[in-house]
Amino acid sequence: MSQNIHLKQNLDPQQQAILASEFDKRKKSKVVTFLLWFFLGTFGAHRFYTGQTGYAVAMLLLGWATLGLWPLIDGIVCLVSKVDQINEEIERGIIAQLSTISKAG
Repeated sequence: MSQNIHLKQNLDPQQQAILASEFDKRKKSKVVTFLLWFFLGTFGAHRFYTGQTGYAVAMLLLGWATLGLWPLIDGIVCLVSKVDQINEEIERGIIAQLSTISKAG
């Protein structure tokens, strides 16, 4: 997170407004992640939502074999840290796009 804060300091106010707007559109919600995990966790729906398709397919194919233990543990991991990491990556990507546009213009 500190890296994103440092990168945001290099943006002008207009770029920061664009960043906030784009981030609000793209960020992943912990509530949606929780609901998908709670109702469809065995099928890896929460991983599809967060954009981790390979992991989701593996969970879809093998989640039942662990008698629900893998989806249970994975849901906790997702809610505690994974959604935050994904949101940081999304924000970092938007910052990189804005920096590229400002250098080109």
